[in-house]
Amino acid sequence: MKFSFLLLFVLSSKLNIAQTLSEKTEKLQVISSLKVYKESIKKDGNKQLLEIKKEIPDVVLDIRYATDNNFMKQVMYSQARAFARKPVIEQLKKIQVELRKKGLGLKIYDAYRPYAITIAFYKKATDKNFVANPAKGSKHNRGCAIDLSLVDFKTKREVPMPTPYDSFAPEAAADFQKLPMNLQKNRNFLIKIMKRYGFNVLKNEWWHYDFKDWRTYEILDIPFKSL
Repeated sequence: MKFSFLLLFVLSSKLNIAQTLSEKTEKLQVISSLKVYKESIKKDGNKQLLEIKKEIPDVVLDIRYATDNNFMKQVMYSQARAFARKPVIEQLKKIQVELRKKGLGLKIYDAYRPYAITIAFYKKATDKNFVANPAKGSKHNRGCAIDLSLVDFKTKREVPMPTPYDSFAPEAAADFQKLPMNLQKNRNFLIKIMKRYGFNVLKNEWWHYDFKDWRTYEILDIPFKSL
């Protein structure tokens, strides 16, 4: 009798957990309609996705997912472009102005990412710690995450950092300490200036920054060619 009761309890618990996960997935809202996206902009201009290069002409682009030089080893984007929500762009402009005074500039690897690409990443990635779970969506999908680094403003050469972009190595962590002092200094400078303007670094990726107000923006699945 006790065994039957215990079995019933376990099965009931598993059913409740599965139902909870299902409900969480159902609550995830993804805007894939261009019409719906444009309607959201009419209601709130801050929700507009702006093209970074057009808004900040002297920023350097290195959109890796438009090439096969990335952890997926294949082209994921049909166009080498970078977009972000309006308030994100406004803050990036301020950062670029401050960096120019120091002879530096921003290099953008990735920004807004359509939701369909996040699904593709998760299916193929061997280390799930470095990719967003589609069940929750990504800050990139909301147009509120930027992957970036620093360059010398004149030469456009990258400032040395702990690892290359998209590295899965332990050294990619934002607080990894066993590094040459110049690499720690460069990484920490980038983290500090980004935080000053409302961006928080992802703990296991020194190059990834989430905009502080990301929760107020919906997940999008609008392809670049439609923007």
